[in-house]
Amino acid sequence: MGQPEQRAEGAGPFTTRFTWHPPGGGTAVWESRLARRRGVLAVRPRGAAATRHIRADDVAIARLHRLNAIAAIAFVIGGGLFAAGAAVAQFGSGGATECASVYFAGGLFFSTGGYVSLLQVINAPRREGAGEGRLVTGRWRWWSYEPMRVDWLSTFVLFAGTLVFAVDLLDSFLQGLNVQQVNRLIWVPDVIGCALFLISGHLGFVEICHGRPCLRPHDLGWRIVAVNQLGSVLFMVSALAAYTRPATDSLVNTDIANWGTLTGALCFSLAGLLQLGEHP
Repeated sequence: MGQPEQRAEGAGPFTTRFTWHPPGGGTAVWESRLARRRGVLAVRPRGAAATRHIRADDVAIARLHRLNAIAAIAFVIGGGLFAAGAAVAQFGSGGATECASVYFAGGLFFSTGGYVSLLQVINAPRREGAGEGRLVTGRWRWWSYEPMRVDWLSTFVLFAGTLVFAVDLLDSFLQGLNVQQVNRLIWVPDVIGCALFLISGHLGFVEICHGRPCLRPHDLGWRIVAVNQLGSVLFMVSALAAYTRPATDSLVNTDIANWGTLTGALCFSLAGLLQLGEHP
């Protein structure tokens, strides 16, 4: 007997959608984001006019629901704290140490959200071959290395970006730095962290659009990725404006730096609120 007909979609080495015909007939479709966020795949039995969603088992659903809620709330709080820190800096209601403390607290929540997002990918139910059209729940893991999965790579890069931001935020407590030290210890990690956020967002679009440009404003997952990516762009604009000119010992543009951080952080908070609705 021949192998069941199969069709993989995605970009480069990444498979983001897989379609096959189960032995019993019909069509089964696995999509990366749908499976890892909602724990479902789509199956249309032979002769049926409508497609139905097959859910993973209760263990997987409970995991996804819990991890999604923790990550979403962490991003809501982290974004709110970053916005508050930027407001303090912009309107001059606090000193540099106070701003740094608020940013650092926000960074802790961002790192938590990044790691829990990675855990959600690691512990999501898996498609096992092109079999009967079901998702299989594996044992709980705290870590994995799966760079050929676009969802793993996207969330890993996001988590790495939050850790780089943590270096920047810790260095911001240092006193008596000259201009070169400020740019090297604070500005450079800031730019690297923003770049990692942008890469993560791009990979998120690759996953949800299956490697092609797409505009899906009515799709909740697409809106979450789009709002997060807008926040990442605003963070990068803020970082570039926060470069300290050696000749003048002043930022390129303080207002853009503060407002970019504030609006970018609010984007991450909004995306976190939207994420609360993207659950099993």
